[in-house]
Amino acid sequence: MAKKLAEEAIEVVIDAVNGDSEAVIRESADLLYNLTVLWASAGVRPEDVWREMTRREDMLGIAEKLPKSQMKLPKVASSRVAARRPIVALESRTARKRH
Repeated sequence: MAKKLAEEAIEVVIDAVNGDSEAVIRESADLLYNLTVLWASAGVRPEDVWREMTRREDMLGIAEKLPKSQMKLPKVASSRVAARRPIVALESRTARKRH
């Protein structure tokens, strides 16, 4: 299952890099399907994952997924990331409300 999930993720990335949005949609559907199969086999419910995503966004926005140590980022990149954080968080909140 892990191999199939990794394969689908790689296909999504390749199609995105190639600018093929229709293929990204198709491969994303495959990726999400395989992810939900993995969740089911692990006893994880989708609502548990969404709850965790909401918790992270409510606490820190996108910051929780950034490297834990700022020393890993060059100073220029670090300041650019910090400047973008609120925008990304606002965009994700908007997207969530559409569902």
